Amino acid sequence: MVRTTTPVCEFGQHATPFDLPGVDGRRHTLDSARGTNGLLVMFICNHCPFVKAVLDRIVRDTAELATLGIGSIAVMSNDPTDHPEDGWDHMVRIAREQSFPFPYVADADQSVARAYGAVCTPDFFGFDADLALRYRGRLDASGMQPAPADATRELFEAMRQVARTGHGPEQQYPSIGCSIKWRDD
Repeated sequence: MVRTTTPVCEFGQHATPFDLPGVDGRRHTLDSARGTNGLLVMFICNHCPFVKAVLDRIVRDTAELATLGIGSIAVMSNDPTDHPEDGWDHMVRIAREQSFPFPYVADADQSVARAYGAVCTPDFFGFDADLALRYRGRLDASGMQPAPADATRELFEAMRQVARTGHGPEQQYPSIGCSIKWRDD
């Protein structure tokens, strides 16, 4: 596991279009994933202990964000060669077991991760209704630890602010996680 943090949010950067296969058997695009008030693009994987530690909170927060008009999509861009747990069958199983309320898609050629500048899992990109970047930060301050009951839901609160105002918070803290597992070719 190589621990990596995300760079600072580039406010206003527009979301890059994509068309990726989902574990639900459908193809998902930027337009099909977005909500009326914005979009959360998450780069996650199955093997990363950082993702495993927060997955239940990701499911909770994205379900609540959907009620605010924020769509969500999770992209798995890791090369599963050295991490078989990130393979397709495991993606299908995890999405089913966790009852993902969002599409879980495979970025097999890693072009989407490169276009977004994703560096780790989890890596969160929050866009407004016009698909301009308004949040790039962590889920919350807990990292790989269980979150205390009173933990501030940073990602959720930021995206709620985006849904209401079209702007993210000025203060944002980088996400931390395992580095993206890039292909050698």
